[in-house]
Amino acid sequence: MTGARRILVVDDEPDMAELFRQQFRREIRKGVYEFRFAERGQEALDVLDGETPAVLLSDLNIPGMDGIELLERVKGLRPDLPVIMVTAYGDRGTTERVKGLGAETLVPKPVDFDLLKSTLSELVAAEGRR
Repeated sequence: MTGARRILVVDDEPDMAELFRQQFRREIRKGVYEFRFAERGQEALDVLDGETPAVLLSDLNIPGMDGIELLERVKGLRPDLPVIMVTAYGDRGTTERVKGLGAETLVPKPVDFDLLKSTLSELVAAEGRR
């Protein structure tokens, strides 16, 4: 792999950025991943206007534009961008809805970081094969 893969994380909880930095400290230090954080959907769209991350990871419950609308807009702009949705309220209907809109998966909160790491690894490997 050449260079760190950028992951765009959209979550309005202020401690999430620090939690991701702690949980991925080894991968960040080794240059596997680089994280960019946005607190709102529009902020994420602004980032996507100038950058192409390897994966977008978004909470469903964000202020203003919710995660579902963000997912729809991202898939309209960048249909090939892998998107992982995160929520504390993930029922079967929500999971089916986000997958139907093009998300790779729905990750429940609290986040199982081992599962998230393996999911990211699979998505980045698949990106490398495209």
